[in-house]
Amino acid sequence: MKPRVAVIGTGGTISSMGTGPLDILDYLANGSVLDVNGLLARIPEAALVAEVVPVPFRAIPSTQLAWPEWKELLGLCHKLAAEDPGLAGIVITHGTASLEETAYFLSLTLKISIPVVLVGAQRPASALSGDGPMNIVNAIRVAADPGARGLGALVLLNDEIQAARDVTKTSTLRMQTFRTADFGVLGHADGDMIAWYRKPIRKIAPDTEFDVRGLEALPRVDIAYCYAGADGAAIDAFVAAGAKGIVTAGFAPGYVTPAMVKAGEAAVAAGVKVVLSSRAGSGRTFRTQRGDRSGFVSADNLTPQKARILLSLALVQGLDDDGLRRVFATY
Repeated sequence: MKPRVAVIGTGGTISSMGTGPLDILDYLANGSVLDVNGLLARIPEAALVAEVVPVPFRAIPSTQLAWPEWKELLGLCHKLAAEDPGLAGIVITHGTASLEETAYFLSLTLKISIPVVLVGAQRPASALSGDGPMNIVNAIRVAADPGARGLGALVLLNDEIQAARDVTKTSTLRMQTFRTADFGVLGHADGDMIAWYRKPIRKIAPDTEFDVRGLEALPRVDIAYCYAGADGAAIDAFVAAGAKGIVTAGFAPGYVTPAMVKAGEAAVAAGVKVVLSSRAGSGRTFRTQRGDRSGFVSADNLTPQKARILLSLALVQGLDDDGLRRVFATY
């Protein structure tokens, strides 16, 4: 008997239809996006590896996905698992722009044990030699594989299985865009088997302290990008806009300009939590005496966009600075 896998469709490049097979760049202008049933109808091979259960969501680009859609997807995953105890896993098709952020949010908040795999594509569904069909088949195979249990939310593109916490999009157009710079892939979806090579050791779903199922909104957290000569205007504006937390995308290994330090200290004095991350895309930001004096917390090796999600969830818990340091060292 084939394993049963639910496929939730959310749109993005993987579901988009251009004007022809060579329209692989400006296809969004065509305004045609397949729902999950239409997408799977183009991939009959998916039925060879699993009993596929299509689950419509909304066919929207990932640039439009944020907290409301995250919460809805979270609830949908819980609903599917509760209503179908025999379900082997869940696949979510997703645009690649914010795929890593949705994946990390789910990896911190899911309360189900079956695998959840996010999958996207670099070329639209209508493209010549598109990558979407094989990505979807492989995502279904991974979601159905017993080895995927206990690994949190996963990301599958280009035959590579990545941990939600660690992976990021690194190229606008190349097939190998999703990379885990510091640690590498968890495994590969090869033609003969799903081959696993490592497991993440940071705490992941479902065994996390974050339960947002009854939450109406996440606290506002913004990202202030650092560059040569950057002043504190962005941080000041975020505080004025009601930010409860600010993540800096600092110079490697996490330092920011003196003007940003001053603005960050003023933010801390106003009750805003400030977390230092790096714009480098690899490596840790670490605790320093200077950061302690300013009241800043380090983000470990999380990218700014991932640190923003974790800080938002930590703020719901009402954690102090020591609590934030624990969270960034745990997740």
